[in-house]
Amino acid sequence: MSTPSSSSTEETPSAIDIATNISEVQDRIAQTILENNRPEKSVRLVAVSKTKPISLLLNAYDSGQRYFGENYAQELMSKAEEMPADIKWHFIGPLQSNKAAPLVKSLGLTKLACVETVHTMKLANKLNNAVNSLKEQEGGEDDDSKDGDKLGIYIQVNTSGEESKSGVTVGKECEDLVKEILDSCPHLRVDGLMTIGAPGDFSCFDSLAECRKDAAEVLGVDVDSLELSMGMSGDYTEAIKRGATSVRVGSTIFGARDYSKKK
Repeated sequence: MSTPSSSSTEETPSAIDIATNISEVQDRIAQTILENNRPEKSVRLVAVSKTKPISLLLNAYDSGQRYFGENYAQELMSKAEEMPADIKWHFIGPLQSNKAAPLVKSLGLTKLACVETVHTMKLANKLNNAVNSLKEQEGGEDDDSKDGDKLGIYIQVNTSGEESKSGVTVGKECEDLVKEILDSCPHLRVDGLMTIGAPGDFSCFDSLAECRKDAAEVLGVDVDSLELSMGMSGDYTEAIKRGATSVRVGSTIFGARDYSKKK
């Protein structure tokens, strides 16, 4: 049970103006896009709602937010059952390989827009097999030439070199993983790259942008067709300046997190 002192630091849902917070974040995104001569609406806002109650997510939804990010598989599966069906969910936390199949089966390819944290072939294979099983259960056409029939993933890159961060290293390790997924996982679609980076070290964002060039060459696609998921509440404007196409903002929208409610 929370002590009075710990609960006093946690904002209550009724005290948080989600609509205003989202509007302010969107305004800052739009302003940064304008100042850096980037195309209008070229950056997606993923509202990171981990540990937050459904009531706050519904407030965000009612404010027009449709992209949500979750870090815990069970929490995401539970929330997706309660939230409107047109939400696009991004899984942005470490995913245990034994949770890959339940996650894909529970949400399906329509709701599960992207798994952003793929950095091993073990996880890639688990996700690929899960999509294959889902298709077999649904009895639909198995046409892997259609991108819409694949699960979107990002390759997680450790751009800071910190041991506490997951991800492949910039350069050959990233290229090799992209190539192996391309060759071995017909049910997955590499949509981009993701990094967390070191706080205050904006060179991590530049490193991910460079990594995207190599990944695009391996995939045989235009570099601008690949997403760059980087930047969080404290640095998303800096990430946009350096090419981010998707930013993950949580506490600025929903308030401080209470990890005692983690599922």
